[in-house]
Amino acid sequence: MGALYTNGCVLGVSLLTYPHFHSVGLIGENCRNPKQFEPFASSCVKAIMSQQQISLPAKLINGGIAGIVGVTCVFPIDLAKTRLQNQRPGQQIYKNMMDCLVKTVRSEGYFGMYRGAAVNLTLVTPEKAIKLAANDLFRQHLAKNGKGLTVFKEMLAGCGAGMCQVIVTTPMEMLKIQLQDAGRLAAQQQKPIIMSPTKLVATNAVLSRSYNSGNVVSAPRTVSATQIAKDLLRTQGIQGLYRGLGATLMRDVPFSIVYFPLFANLNQLGRPSRDESSPFYWAFLSGCVAGSTAAVAVNPCDVVKTRLQSLNKGASEETYSGVVDCISKIMRKEGPSAFLKGAGCRALVIAPLFGIAQVMYFVGVGEYILNNAPLSRLSA
Repeated sequence: MGALYTNGCVLGVSLLTYPHFHSVGLIGENCRNPKQFEPFASSCVKAIMSQQQISLPAKLINGGIAGIVGVTCVFPIDLAKTRLQNQRPGQQIYKNMMDCLVKTVRSEGYFGMYRGAAVNLTLVTPEKAIKLAANDLFRQHLAKNGKGLTVFKEMLAGCGAGMCQVIVTTPMEMLKIQLQDAGRLAAQQQKPIIMSPTKLVATNAVLSRSYNSGNVVSAPRTVSATQIAKDLLRTQGIQGLYRGLGATLMRDVPFSIVYFPLFANLNQLGRPSRDESSPFYWAFLSGCVAGSTAAVAVNPCDVVKTRLQSLNKGASEETYSGVVDCISKIMRKEGPSAFLKGAGCRALVIAPLFGIAQVMYFVGVGEYILNNAPLSRLSA
């Protein structure tokens, strides 16, 4: 790390990042004339701004790859979480996560555990990329004079990141939940059906184009995620895909407020010195701990979101008109413990998901890809 001095003030610049600075004869010297330093400072600022512009695509790539890898690993647990959260008292088909996964494999086959994964894999890349890049961007804007952020500012940056990601998260969750929960409804009606890897059997009013009736369909038909999206857009418009937006904000904004500051401070503990970053395994563990903690903290909001976005309704299952109505009905009929349904599954999903994300982010997979791309080689 090279240091540039101007009247006793140190400007830290990496000589490896900006090798052309070696040609300027000010490095390592005390610049007594401020005017002499101006051309060099201008060159420095331009280079740093250019580097930040290059780093944004790298962050997007890191977040996207991490999302794809993480979702592939933990999606069956996420499916179990959705089905456990949607169970009502007296209609419980699954005892716990393992029971849910075993029964899913028996009735729907191995690929039944990945029902809705295609939607997640398609949209998780922009979702995770927006979340990580937005948090980084807000942190840069909130930082002053290169000093560390206060906990409040870290929470503020996380809040901004959570608000940005719901643009993608809400429609993704809306479609995914319909696909994940169809097997539970089929089992509830005691009509176990083997589903194909790319299609599912819908047993709900939404999938039969009766969105407001709430009646259970007696003759299930096969639909895809694309068909669900088309039906929602045709009957309800864009707001159909964004049903449960308020509940999604209730979940994702507090999650980001908890996760990002907690991760930053845990990761700080693993740094060997102030000039060195923490090792990758520490970044992974920090991401796991921070992710699982935040996931359990906001699980009540996730239960409300899942119930509101589940257009599939089984026999005698409640319908909800909004967030307040959902909370009051759950509290009155199922008790406070219902808000913790699927909390263990959610912790198991989020922990490795964000652990992998932070490893990708800090190892710099995106930077490696960009630096070795054909265009970057030609420009070099």
